[in-house]
This record gives sequence, C-alpha cells and structure tokens, in this order.
Amino acid sequence: MTSSVKYQDGTMLPIVEEFYTIQGEGYFTGHPAYFIRLGGCDVGCPWCDTKVSWDASRHPFKPADEIIVRAADCLSSLVVITGGEPLMYNLDYLCEGLNKAGLKTSLETSGAYALSGSWDWICLSPKIHKPPVPDIFTRANELKMVIAVEKDLDWAFENAILVNPSCKLYLQPEWSVFRTIMPTIVSYVKDNPQWSISLQAHKFMRIP
Repeated sequence: MTSSVKYQDGTMLPIVEEFYTIQGEGYFTGHPAYFIRLGGCDVGCPWCDTKVSWDASRHPFKPADEIIVRAADCLSSLVVITGGEPLMYNLDYLCEGLNKAGLKTSLETSGAYALSGSWDWICLSPKIHKPPVPDIFTRANELKMVIAVEKDLDWAFENAILVNPSCKLYLQPEWSVFRTIMPTIVSYVKDNPQWSISLQAHKFMRIP
C-alpha cells in the first residue's frame, strides 16, 4: 500500500517545509503568514522555483494534528497551504483542525485536482499544460496568472472569463524573465484595468 493511499483521509501529509514569513505574492502580499508546503506535483511547470517539492516520496508524511499545533503557535492567524500541488491530497482534516484553532486558511493551487478542505481564501493559478477542473473557477477568490511570454496573456484571458465577478485578477511576471516581460504586462494592465500586477515581493526582500 502506497503512502498516498494509506493516508487518503488526510491525517498524514507529506511535508516539504513549514515556515513563518511574509506572503510575497497576490492579494495577501506583505502579510505575515505560516506556510505549509506539501510534497507532490505532476503539473510540472518548467520555471517552477520549488521543484524539490515534486517528488512526494522524498518528503516524510507527518501527522496533520502536529502541523495544526505548530501553525496555531504562530503569531499570525493566516495559514497558507501550498506545494507542490496541495489538492493531490484530501485537505478536509487539515482545514477542519486549522479552522477549529481559529486560523484563516489560504490555498495556493493550480486547480488541477478536485477541491477539498474549507477555505477562507483560494488563490487559483492555472497552468495551460494541466488545466483546472471546471468546478474550482467559481470558488476562486484570486486568479493569479504567471506570465513568461506575451501569448500567456491569452491564457490569462481565457481563465478570467470563467471566475466569479468578485474574483481578484493578477498578472505575475515569471521571475527569470522579469525584466523583459514586465513592459508587456504593464501595458496590458493599463489597457485592461480589471487586472492588477502581482510581484514576487519576497524575492526582492530576499526572504523565504
């Protein structure tokens, strides 16, 4: 029996890292948050800056109850669940515990898997080579599109028409081409003011 099947109830999760930092992207940029990074991802973005998270077998499964305790001990009430692709796992148990502890839950996902868990905030970041499941679009509070080349703006538009009207729309330059793609993004946002720009502020601040 594989670990992913054995722990399909979400009571044990593969942990790459847990850390307290400042959220550097999207709606909560600048807010202190406790990050829980789960291992495992088959989306495979070529520019991913956390490829170490892709192979879940490299990361130990840890009790969700212990994760909840560590998050509750943090000074911030905001908890961000990220990956990897966190929705590869059942997150109902983890979210229930975090909610009972009075914490605010935020999910960062590509949306490639069915939604589990109860969330205060969902940041959806779709990838063209493994698109989101349809149901997640109306649940997203934030749509964050990573832009590496100009044609990525077409993919951003395709996803923006699927989310609910109150969803925040962000274009985020891919870090390795930040300087070259930034003028394109700025011009697009000026012409399409329903969008805002998200920068990876944590990289400018040189923090995790």
